[in-house]
Amino acid sequence: MTDTPTPKVIRSSLHTAAETGTKIPAYLQIGAFKLANPVALAPMAGVTDLPMRELCMGLGAGMAVAEMLTSDPKLLASRKSSLRRRHSAQGGLRSVQIVGSEPQQLADAARLNADDGADIIDINMGCPAKKVCKKAAGSALLADENRVAEILKAVVSAVDVPVTLKIRTGISPQQRNGVTIAKIAEDAGIQLLTVHGRTRADRFKGKAEYQTIGRIVDAVSIPVLANGDITTPEQALAVLRQTGAAGIMIGRAALGRPWLPGAIAQSLAGVRTLPPTLAERFLQMRCHLTALHDFYGDFMGIRIARKHVGWFLDAIENDLPNAFTGWKRHFNTLEDAEAQQALLQSFELRCSDNPSSLRYNELAA
Repeated sequence: MTDTPTPKVIRSSLHTAAETGTKIPAYLQIGAFKLANPVALAPMAGVTDLPMRELCMGLGAGMAVAEMLTSDPKLLASRKSSLRRRHSAQGGLRSVQIVGSEPQQLADAARLNADDGADIIDINMGCPAKKVCKKAAGSALLADENRVAEILKAVVSAVDVPVTLKIRTGISPQQRNGVTIAKIAEDAGIQLLTVHGRTRADRFKGKAEYQTIGRIVDAVSIPVLANGDITTPEQALAVLRQTGAAGIMIGRAALGRPWLPGAIAQSLAGVRTLPPTLAERFLQMRCHLTALHDFYGDFMGIRIARKHVGWFLDAIENDLPNAFTGWKRHFNTLEDAEAQQALLQSFELRCSDNPSSLRYNELAA
């Protein structure tokens, strides 16, 4: 593979803390672990693999949680599970998310991952995907508070590392039981809670509601991360003000924008952040593309790279509308790693030659 230089952290200028008008957490404590900042990359299946986590951590995220792992012992040796369990020092604190519905299976999966080097075990009770919920796992568990308590107690008892939990605000808009679940979690020994501001029934529809997150923060003494619809440093600050949360978790907003968690972290630390220039963003994507090819190999790496490059170009098209009409389709036909890199470089030249790109570069200069 062609070597590419390491992408740089977001450029910034000083920004006084007095401008924020609120007290912002300087770091995040999870058990004995002290994170450099209170902004985490959310676990996303098919997204937060090792290359993505390494990139986001290198760009300033406080923590990057790995893709969820099944607790089904029959699937733990699969290629998918093996790849999801890979970690490196560049990936930061090793937070492993597990998913399932059986207390003992989840406890065994937690123990296996802790023995394998996991620093933190995170339990998924927030995923609204049908294939997860139909197995009474993910956010489907929120409907069974007794089962939630059994699972949390079993997992906490099984390992010596901190156990965290990700949930939604409730089962449906008519049954927002997030406060009750949060109290169950605290009683069971959960050391950090992440709350996505939608119910299971909402999936990803509508706007995230932060009122329930604020009530959860008030109801428990463990740290709570706010998650959902946070796409800018300004929104992150507003959500922290509204909820009193201990930090922020960024999910879909980081697709194509791996620099976003780091930019939010810098902004919350009192530093005015500027978006990376187009050249810096293309450098990040080239590094990511190389990492994907190396991690997955030529066949899978080429295919997995397609969605990441697609998200990357979608994010840029917010600044350069219609800049890549038809080009993404062409990229998806490529079957060679070097050809993907070459076309990505052609994309960059197209942006450089596009007069409308000057508007974006002037904002980022």
